[in-house]
Amino acid sequence: MVKSNDTLCPICGGVLRRYDQVHRIVRSANRATKYTILERRQCRKCLSTHRVIPNYILPYKQYEAGIILGVISGAISSDDIEYEDYPCEMTMMRWRLSAPNLQAPL
Repeated sequence: MVKSNDTLCPICGGVLRRYDQVHRIVRSANRATKYTILERRQCRKCLSTHRVIPNYILPYKQYEAGIILGVISGAISSDDIEYEDYPCEMTMMRWRLSAPNLQAPL
């Protein structure tokens, strides 16, 4: 994963070029689901591909970064009416347990 203004490969330092795009599901409060398009870039040197992840998405997560970080900080809980059944309590518990391993938005 790279930032939108990155032009060099994080693995080998080669030049990145636009490769293609992929669709990604992003879940937010009140069971709202939207699809976003992520650009993929390929290194001309090592041929590795990298997704350009916007700030409102965390790598490898479907929920918006604001929801995940709100749960980890304690600002959002299962008692909040807006987030009452979404995400579920088990998902919130997993986020809290893996908090040190989560990467901040790029």
